[in-house]
Amino acid sequence: MTTSAYWTLFIIFLTLSAGHLAFLLVRKFQGDKDFSRVSLRIKTWWGMFIVFTVATLFNPLVSMLSLMILCFFSLKEYFSMMKTRKADRRIFLWAYISIPLQFYWIYLGWYGMFIVFIPVYVFLLLPLPRILGKGTVGFLRSVSSTQWGLMLMVFGLSHLAYFQVASPEYGANLVLYLVILTQVSDIVQHLVSIYAGRLKVVPTANPAITWEGYIVALGVTMGLSYALYPYLTPLNETFGLLSGVIIATGAFIGSLTVSVLKRDLLIGDRPKFTSLLESYLNRVDSLAYTAPIFFHIIRYYFDFM
Repeated sequence: MTTSAYWTLFIIFLTLSAGHLAFLLVRKFQGDKDFSRVSLRIKTWWGMFIVFTVATLFNPLVSMLSLMILCFFSLKEYFSMMKTRKADRRIFLWAYISIPLQFYWIYLGWYGMFIVFIPVYVFLLLPLPRILGKGTVGFLRSVSSTQWGLMLMVFGLSHLAYFQVASPEYGANLVLYLVILTQVSDIVQHLVSIYAGRLKVVPTANPAITWEGYIVALGVTMGLSYALYPYLTPLNETFGLLSGVIIATGAFIGSLTVSVLKRDLLIGDRPKFTSLLESYLNRVDSLAYTAPIFFHIIRYYFDFM
């Protein structure tokens, strides 16, 4: 990592610390209000900061292990939303086994297997444990929902680990660049949608996502990407600006898609839906989209990947 990357992480640490301190002071002087959701959000952000600090500061093996753990817990939270039957347990076990295998291909630098293992081989073989379990009721929903989880929480997020294999020189910085822009886009989109949003994208599924939020997040992310690209990436000026468009749009689509998916899986289970509002799944839903999109666009246009 470059000196600029270390300074960037340090600034993020100071920002989180200042935000946490401000929250503690507000909670102390306004003890009659419920700050449980804010507290959970802050804890989640600290957890995300630690995971991605480990994933960018240390050697590729340590980074892979930290991201593999992130994939495991994200997939576990996803499975916890599904209405399951006893016959589904075996298919979940196979899904979990695919995580270390996916990261083993990354460790080997075997791009061909990394890119087809889950979309092709796991997709074709995943129904077998469900069939052998002699379960026919809910077969399609069980298999398709599991494959969705694997594509998002394992295949999509695992691209974060492949950055450092594809580009040992720039990979860690690119991951940091991608994560910062994705999370900033999410935060801005969320805040603008809540406090100034009027035009809801899907009011029947998620009224908290608005077109105003997306437009403002797009502008902020483009500006930040243009400001950071000379320090964290080897990209040219054009891609320094386009990165903001790519990442903000991918984050918006990812957040929208996963939010609708969660509401479909949790219909009629309000307590579980509320408990998962501040889960790590909510923090990585956008990254599951932006990581593979950004990776493949950069790999196609630049020789350093």
